[in-house]
Amino acid sequence: MADDRIDLMAHLMRRVGVGANRDELEQLIERPYEEVVEELLHPGALSDPDQDLLDRYLPTSTSPEVPTGWASRWIYNLANGPRPLREKMALFWHHVFATGYFKSSHARTSVAQIALFRENGLGNMRQILRDLSRDPAMIDWLDNSKNHAKAVNENYGRELLELFSMGIGSYTEDDVKAAARAFTGWTFTQPIPIYPYSTSDADFAFDEADHDSEEKTFLGQTVVDGDDVIDVIVKQDACARFICRHLYNFFVADEPQVPSWNATPPRNPDAIDVLVSTFVESDGDIRQVMRTLLNANFFKAARFRRVKSPVEFVGGAIKLAGVPPVPNLSVARLSRAAMLMGQELMNPPSVEGWHTGQEWLDSGTLTERVNFAVEQMTDTARPGIASIVRRVAAAGDATPEQLVDRCLDLCGPIMASPKTRATLIERAEEHGSLSCSNSPTQETEARIGQMLRLIVAAPEYQFA
Repeated sequence: MADDRIDLMAHLMRRVGVGANRDELEQLIERPYEEVVEELLHPGALSDPDQDLLDRYLPTSTSPEVPTGWASRWIYNLANGPRPLREKMALFWHHVFATGYFKSSHARTSVAQIALFRENGLGNMRQILRDLSRDPAMIDWLDNSKNHAKAVNENYGRELLELFSMGIGSYTEDDVKAAARAFTGWTFTQPIPIYPYSTSDADFAFDEADHDSEEKTFLGQTVVDGDDVIDVIVKQDACARFICRHLYNFFVADEPQVPSWNATPPRNPDAIDVLVSTFVESDGDIRQVMRTLLNANFFKAARFRRVKSPVEFVGGAIKLAGVPPVPNLSVARLSRAAMLMGQELMNPPSVEGWHTGQEWLDSGTLTERVNFAVEQMTDTARPGIASIVRRVAAAGDATPEQLVDRCLDLCGPIMASPKTRATLIERAEEHGSLSCSNSPTQETEARIGQMLRLIVAAPEYQFA
């Protein structure tokens, strides 16, 4: 049976990143759980992976034309970097504030938006919404550059309320109109063409002459501009509940899809109440809400209650197998692997983002997942696999049951159902007990490698 300290720490690291190997987990449990959480919540104290290496070995990740190479770089940093929660918060906000490259066709702007989420993802909700409203990728995505004082475009004002901050049922059509008027004149500078000038940034611009500066009534309050609207939004109970339910869905356990939230109550309303209380008391401080979440008993108990997103699945599989210390061509293919499983970073299917939970899985995406994970477990020389082989062998000779249990433990620990465990034991019994009296032999490596491939193909491996 797995050490519960290891089990809990593995759960934490799956949720704040894509997982941790056994060496890392054993180091982490030497400190109190709360201390590890606090370090994760302050990622600025840690250094990044060697970004020069990524520039050198993943030149497409700096391309001004498409974001796919940079998306692979992002997944690599999720699996390999010392700041997992910073990267995971960026992924969270990318899901909530879904913005697609396919409309702007300006990769630099898409990448800049994710960099914004990486920097302020644990900040204050008010500032997060202010930064979002000034972000050129979002302004272009939801047409606020076409929102003029004398020709109001309601697209951004509507989605800010419906999908980004409060949810349906928390506002009226008059509130949408007032919000849209408040954001008139919020636009961006057009970047010069990529060819023949290389690449340049788009920057936020405020056109005062195109701004409706009259007073408006929004949610019963008098406002003039977009910042006023955001101030009112963050004070609403609806905002606290909407954002906290998103955090619960992303970090704790799968919820129904967002469009149903106005009619479908949370699966754990008490947990949402706890998070909302922290949100309100801290005036929307996301770091404090996440501190409450990660230290809560409802979080600690919610093990394997979420279907891994494709990005989490890809990152977790390469983490288990062993992330290449020096990026190689396999790293460049990570974003495509996630795309084939249904999640193309920087290209969500709509402003609603991706549907999560069981909707990640169908016959096609499940096949892609199993094939990818099994492929990662094929080469027993990879550092993660080699470490598991050494640990299994170091524990001595193993019966088929012991072989299965050791591998399940070192792959997670993973809590396999009785049916899955029985199936794995049945396969292990085909070759009898495992002899580990000496250093691992070729046969030992092959048998353990085969067991790892069976485990990552099991239903339980789909969950975090």
